[in-house]
Amino acid sequence: MPYLRFKGFPSEFLRSIAPQVVEDFAQIVSIAKEKVKIESLLSEAITQVPLSVEILMFPRKQEVHDAVAAKLNRLLQDFGYEQVHLFFVILNPLLYYKNGEPLVSTGQSYGPSEGASVQGIG
Repeated sequence: MPYLRFKGFPSEFLRSIAPQVVEDFAQIVSIAKEKVKIESLLSEAITQVPLSVEILMFPRKQEVHDAVAAKLNRLLQDFGYEQVHLFFVILNPLLYYKNGEPLVSTGQSYGPSEGASVQGIG
């Protein structure tokens, strides 16, 4: 966790940039590189669909989200990918489960916007 899901990009291209994406993302978000997951989503476009990056993660300060989007956008532009849509799907730590167990219980506090974090949340 978190997951970066790329749509419409060649798999070989994603494999080539994955180490840099993981490094940059982990540094900006302040998490271990091992927690960053990258996926290539295969889908069938029915209408005109732009290239996109869907980022599933727990909430962070707006500045962190902005920095992630700017860094990914610059990297993709450096390889000739213009007009890429980047968007976040913000996960609720109270509704995230591992092995059927909630990652965070309702008694625990979670407030990344205040600089706090919960053990194990990436």
